[in-house]
Amino acid sequence: MTSRLATARRIVIKIGSALLVDPDTGFVHQKWLAGVAADVAQCLKRGQEVVLVSSGAVALGRRHLKLGTGTLRLEEKQAAAAAGQIRLAHAWQEVLAAHDISVAQVLLTPDDTESRRRYLNARSTIATLLRLNAVPVINENDTVATAELRFGDNDRLSARVAEMVTADCLVLLSDIDGLYTADPSQNPDATFIAEVPRITPEIEAMAGSAKEAGVGTGGMVTKIAAAKIAVSAGCAMVIARGAVERPLHAIETGAPCTWFLPRATPFSARKQWIAGSLVPSGILTVDDGAARALAQGKSLLPAGVAAVAGSFQRGDAVIVRNQQGQELGRGLVAYSIDDARLIVGHKSGEIEALLGYRGRDEMIHRDDLALG
Repeated sequence: MTSRLATARRIVIKIGSALLVDPDTGFVHQKWLAGVAADVAQCLKRGQEVVLVSSGAVALGRRHLKLGTGTLRLEEKQAAAAAGQIRLAHAWQEVLAAHDISVAQVLLTPDDTESRRRYLNARSTIATLLRLNAVPVINENDTVATAELRFGDNDRLSARVAEMVTADCLVLLSDIDGLYTADPSQNPDATFIAEVPRITPEIEAMAGSAKEAGVGTGGMVTKIAAAKIAVSAGCAMVIARGAVERPLHAIETGAPCTWFLPRATPFSARKQWIAGSLVPSGILTVDDGAARALAQGKSLLPAGVAAVAGSFQRGDAVIVRNQQGQELGRGLVAYSIDDARLIVGHKSGEIEALLGYRGRDEMIHRDDLALG
């Protein structure tokens, strides 16, 4: 199972505050962070893409604002996040620059993963950063998130990000090396579980006793919740001990860890979601040439669309039909119906002149298209 990490195409790595920040000093564990950077560099060298989901802004910021060690009020926590996020981003920039790796900061709220258009914007931004060989460093936007509307922990945020970017491996670095049948610190007879092929009620019950300590807000319960999100999106997830010098290298060389296994690939899971979970808002009728191109795995270009109907916005699901009225599949459209009407039948190079802005070349990208 350790080879699963080495052979993954796109990896999301979640790092908690307790690993990244020394609770006594409030400073970054610089040597440890450098080890993670070396792991990231190794992944990039062998052609993998890496997204980091990093906690630590509040833990770093509270020291600089002299907020003490007690429980913070919401507005104090938001202030600490504002002060700490810039330091967190700089810490990542510094350690990754040593490997000549570009880094980019992305702050998300729950709305960004649940609102269709904001989700697509975030997904597109992260995909573009990866295409440009940059490593996105993602955190919850604590400066604007409220107590009532927030992820509350980066375990679930990392799973949402893995789902968003169609990752095939999610790594949760923890202060425990994986899932046990009971809390190993309380029960010496607790058994380690190396592989979870399916998340059952019994597996969920085991999570209730394995709590994390320190400045983090997560626990094994949130990790199981993250695993359910990840595996349903076709993404394998691993829980491993993070407090070692090269945590990813340790996983690959046989360190104890727990793998949660998906039943589908990320792309097949996404296609199933597009095909069956969304209510179509319109119809695109394509010409015979476009129908043949789609059958060969190509994207749908504006030039191949003969007509549009319905009431849809960018990112909505639409039905794709041929000129005989046969449904070919369903997909997420890259343009609103008003813009689509202006560009149908035209070449992609004409889009900017027709709309006044440079949009996507495709009406529906092949990754967003599920054929029947």
